[in-house]
Parts: sequence; structure tokens; C-alpha cells
Amino acid sequence: MKLSEAQARHARLAEEIRRHDHAYYVQAQPTIGDQAYDKLYRQLLDLEQEFPSLVSPDSPSQRVGGSPVREFAPSTHLVPMLSLDNTYSKEEVVAFVNRVVKLLPGAKLGWIVEPKVDGLAVNLRYERGVFISGSTRGDGTTGDDITANLRTIRSIPTRLICGSGEPPKMLEVRGEVFLTKAGFEKINAERRASGEELFANARNAAAGSLKQLDPRIVARRPLDVVIYGLGRVETAGSQPAGQGALLEWLKGLGFKTPERTWTCVSPEELIEAIAELDAARKGFGYETDGAVIKLDSFAQREKAGFTSKAPRWAIAYKYASEQAQTRLRSITVQVGRTGALTPVAELEPVLLAGSTISRATLHNEDYIRDKDIRLGDMVTIEKAGEVIPAVVEVVADSRTGGEKKFQFPKTCPECGSKISRAGRGEDAGEDGSVWRCLNPDCPAQVRGRLEHWCSRGVMDIEGGGEVLVRQLASSGLVRDVADLYNLSLSALMGLERMGEKSAKNFLDGLELSKTRDSWRLLLGLGILHVGTGVSKALCRSHATIGDIFASSVDQLRNCEDVGEVIANSLVQWHGDPRNRELLKRLRAAGLNFQSSLFNPDAVAGIFAGQTFVLTGTLPTLKRDDAAARIEARGGKVSGSVSKKTSCVVAGEDAGSKLEKAIQFGVPVIDEAEFLRRCGS
Repeated sequence: MKLSEAQARHARLAEEIRRHDHAYYVQAQPTIGDQAYDKLYRQLLDLEQEFPSLVSPDSPSQRVGGSPVREFAPSTHLVPMLSLDNTYSKEEVVAFVNRVVKLLPGAKLGWIVEPKVDGLAVNLRYERGVFISGSTRGDGTTGDDITANLRTIRSIPTRLICGSGEPPKMLEVRGEVFLTKAGFEKINAERRASGEELFANARNAAAGSLKQLDPRIVARRPLDVVIYGLGRVETAGSQPAGQGALLEWLKGLGFKTPERTWTCVSPEELIEAIAELDAARKGFGYETDGAVIKLDSFAQREKAGFTSKAPRWAIAYKYASEQAQTRLRSITVQVGRTGALTPVAELEPVLLAGSTISRATLHNEDYIRDKDIRLGDMVTIEKAGEVIPAVVEVVADSRTGGEKKFQFPKTCPECGSKISRAGRGEDAGEDGSVWRCLNPDCPAQVRGRLEHWCSRGVMDIEGGGEVLVRQLASSGLVRDVADLYNLSLSALMGLERMGEKSAKNFLDGLELSKTRDSWRLLLGLGILHVGTGVSKALCRSHATIGDIFASSVDQLRNCEDVGEVIANSLVQWHGDPRNRELLKRLRAAGLNFQSSLFNPDAVAGIFAGQTFVLTGTLPTLKRDDAAARIEARGGKVSGSVSKKTSCVVAGEDAGSKLEKAIQFGVPVIDEAEFLRRCGS
């Protein structure tokens, strides 16, 4: 067979298989039997084996998953993936509608209600109709590139259905990857048979699947997707004007959209829709934990605007969590890596939301006292956000008089050292409810710091889990994270159940960790209040770790996302001679103290220290382009106007943001003036 003939046959086979996949996985209406489908698929594989050049990213053969990766690359969203504000009250739904009415006086409002699928938010990118990449939400600005894993999900089209029309030049769609109830049961049955730990719920199983570094494992998981939103769109054709039209448009392109939605025009209709969805969702083949309420019109959404974290035109109504009652047997107190003492309820096992619960958080000493929780009590538990079990109240009527009040420890239960409430929060920025062990050498803290350092998302060191860390710490081989880099193969192989291969893998992981960017190292130090976002912000504005710790509190406070509490925490941490010595040893071990995120032009740019708000439609610039110009010159872009806003760039139909700018006396400029200030 000639290559040209093979290309034509391959194209016909691939298109036919895509049609059958869409009918089966998206429409749930198979048009061909399994045997006939397998025959087509086999023909495609045989053709690609004979002509390897025919294999393309959108070929149906690529659904099986490729080679494992060492880590996920970061992926920056072209349009931020904001989260939604939540409510558990119907009264708050009405209040939400009234707020939007005030933002859009005189406008006729329409609403769409969709099921809130309990899964993991993803962003899918298509170029000229072909699936190019996909990522997780992450922090809303940057997520993990999980393209290879997403290709294995057969309800995600690798090529859009466009008929005779031109596909969008570029299209980003947003949705939720989830696991069906049947799929969840199937995975847990397999894990039970192989002696593996069971997943707690379907959402955890979906998230855990997508975070697998080996896409071949993901391909074996029955994941599904529902698409309900847009990111960036570049198309010569017309775009939908509202959510209802968008869902139809997406469906026409081959995406699986919410199986049922409600259109409403009043708060009363919204409440009715929420109740109808609550009744209907029990019959869905997947877990839902709420109803998403969205303003239908995109033009009205633009006028309503956003806060810094969420749209003002949408809200998620969360259904009440399932609860159960059981007996509180005892309370243990765990010590974390920062020394925090957390009480944990040890319960008589009880089934709750599909899983057996034997432990639940009690938060802190004040929580136990305020709810008068006693040993031996019957208690009501629920899954907070349907994930973390928590004791919510005592069943007081069931008390017999034999229950005993719990005495919170006066010293650290792990090492016996003094504990403190950190001056009731005055120097730690806390509310004074957290007791902390004051001994930095506390074994629990040492183990916690080591586990944190090795964990995924920090230094990502293979094999550095709880079991190995406990052995390293108890044997005296490792006292802090710098000691990890002095470990030898023989020392590791001397540990229980540590073979040569596992020891080598761990040492390789340690060596690889030396190349991680400096923000991960800063995060790995476990400094109080310094999380992922703060670590990245600090490394964007400082060239090295040394530059960060050479800064004063006032200098640190000038950094994005760093307030007085965080700045003080950084300075206090570095003020300890032991911590300065730790940094010195990490540098000597060869770890990377240089920041790849550092942008000297942005730090010293003409907009340094200024916060801009973009509103309305600009004559020539897209909002993303304007934002990029601001950030490249050292400025920051916010989604809302406040008294701290430096300038508002307003275009046509600017709406409420322009009104607020005038109210606060914030300078307002048009695109022409903005470009002049940019030097364009």
C-alpha cells in the first residue's frame, strides 16, 4: 500500500472511530457493537504500525496513554480559572440575586442552574479544532499540564465536530473531570483485591487518577468529563451570547455538557430549581454536591464583574452534607510540622457518604470546649465539604452521666516540651486557638518537616513518604532536611525493608530535587504562613533565596501577597541561627537558590507598585494583552476597584467598575493614554 493510500484510509478509520466514541461516551447511544468497534480499532493500529508517520496527537490510538513523566510541567491559563463563592442557605441565594440586581439596575435578568459535579476542574485547549493541551485549575493562574492523562478520557474529543464550517482558531473550554459511581466502586474493588488502600470518595479517586505520572494507569480508570464554560476564544464565527446558547454550541462541537439545566427569571424559580435538582441528582450516575447558579447573559456578566477571587454573577449552592451518629471513644492529639497540636476524635466506625469513618477532626481545644464534647458522647459527624470528616455536635439527649470532660495536654504529647498559644496570636497572626510545641527538635515536627520537604508539589522526592521518614528520623540518620543530602546507599540499605533499588530511587530523587526552582525550596522550609502562592510571589520579586532573607519587614511587605504577618514570620525564621545554618548547608549540598520566576524588568518597571483594573471593551487591545503589558512593566492587575487601586483603564460599556472608580477618586484613563504610558 502506498503512503498516500494509507493516509486516506487512516483518516477514514480515525474519523469513523471518533464518531463511534462520541456516540458511546458522550451521547450514551452506541451505534456499533463491541466486536465491530474492536475490528476498526485493530485496523487503525495495524496501519499505524506499518506507517508510523501516520500517528498524530489526535489519533484514537493515543487514548491508551504514553510513557510516564517525572513531574508535571506548569501551565499558565490564558484566562484565570476563578472559583465560585459558596452558600448553604436559600436566603443567601435571594440575597445574591438582589446584589446582582443592584449591580445591573433596570436590567431583565435570566439565570441558568446547572448540577455541580463533584470532580476536578480542568482547562482544555484546542487549536484549529484539534486538542492541544489540558491542565488542572491549580491556583487559578497556573495549573499542572496533564495533557497526556486527559487524552485517555474518551469523552474528551481529540478533534472538534465542525461540519463544513471553520473550527475556532483557538478555543479554551472549562469543565470537571469526574468518576461515575459505578467506576468508583470498580476501582475500589480492584484496589481491595490487590491489598491497596481504598479511595475515600469518587472525587478523591478522580483527582488521584489525574495526578498519576503514568498516563497508562489513567487510561485504565473510567474517568468522564462535563464541559460548561469558556476560557479564551479566537474565532472568525459568531460566539454564543449567553450560557444556555453556549451549552448548545459546546454540545454541537462534540463536548459532553450538563445533562440537565434549569432556566429561571426570579429568586422563587431558582429555589424551585435547586429543590428539583436535589431530587433529581440522586438518580445521576455521578456524585453532585450542589447547584451552580449563573447569570445567563455574557454581556450582563461583564458589567457585573468579578471580585479578586470569584465572579459576582455566579454562586454555588451546596446541599447539606450527609451526617451520621456514632460514639466518641477517645481523643488523641497530633503534632504537626509547625508544632500545632490538633485533637482527633477516635470513633466507633460508622458508614458516612459511602465510606467507613473511624476518625474525625476536632479542630482545637476551644472547639471541644465550646461544643462541650466529652469522652463517651454520642456525636454527629459529617464530611466538611463532603471530604474531611468532622464532629459537628453532641447528641446531648443520649448522655448517661458517665461521659468525661477531655483535658487538653499541658505539654507536648510527643516530646513533653512546653506548649504555647503563640501569645494568643499576637505574633503569629492567628486567632489564639492553636497550641504549638515550642521544641523545634520535637520528633513529630522533625518528621512533619521531612515529609513536607519530600512531598509532591514541594521537592517531589520519590519514596520520601511517612514510612521512610519515620525510619530516617528514629534511626538518627536525619535530623533536618539538609541531612537528607548526606545519606549514602549503604546507610539507606541498613533500614528495615529498604532494598537496593528503592534506596537508589530515593537517592536519585534527592539528586533531582537539587534542580527544583527556588520557590519550591522556600516552600519546603515550612515557614509559618508561607504557602505556594506566597513562595512564588517572593521568588518573582527576588532573584535568589538569599535576597529574600536579606530583606526587611517593610521591604517584604512591598511584595505581592505578603502582609505584615508573613513578613514578620520570614524575618523571625531567619533570625534563628539554626535556620541560617540550615540554609548554608542546603546551599553547600548544591540545591538551587536561583529563581527562574524572577523578572527584573517587572520589578523595576514603570508600573512597579501600581495596581490596575481593566473594565469594558477596549478599542484594539484584548484584556489579556493589556494585562500582560501591565505585568511586564511591574504592575499588578486586579479584578475589583478599591481605594488602593492606582488606575482604571476603561473601555466601552465600562459599567460598575467605572462608577466605583469615580466614587473612590481613582484615576481613569482610556486605551490611548494607557498605550502612551506603556511607551507604545
